Amino acid sequence: MSLPFTPMRWGTLSLCLALLAASGTVRSGEEDHERARKALEAGEVLPLKTILERVERAYPGQVMDVELERDHQGSAERWIYKVKVFGSGGSLVRLKVNARDGTVLGSKSQGQSIGGRSLSPGHQPLAGER
Repeated sequence: MSLPFTPMRWGTLSLCLALLAASGTVRSGEEDHERARKALEAGEVLPLKTILERVERAYPGQVMDVELERDHQGSAERWIYKVKVFGSGGSLVRLKVNARDGTVLGSKSQGQSIGGRSLSPGHQPLAGER
């Protein structure tokens, strides 16, 4: 015998599904944090503080968001920081930064792309870079 789904049962079902989804998100977040910590300890990535200091010097403004991700290109894998900066001129700049050495792999600002900028001290911009 099947019981009809009353509002109370729908609410209970929705709550259970939400809790299951949230528990997977928390676990995934913990696993991501652990992987990032191990990469830092192994010397595979620069500390976030170092990356942010370099980004803030090269791209003045307010850092809005940072993500550390594993980038898969063909058979090669590398860690990258994805950094969003709200520039002092009012534009949003999205950067892909090599987490091992701090090199900007690419950036987008208002639809424009600039690639290969180094965040190392003393870097001289290439022709066309700002």
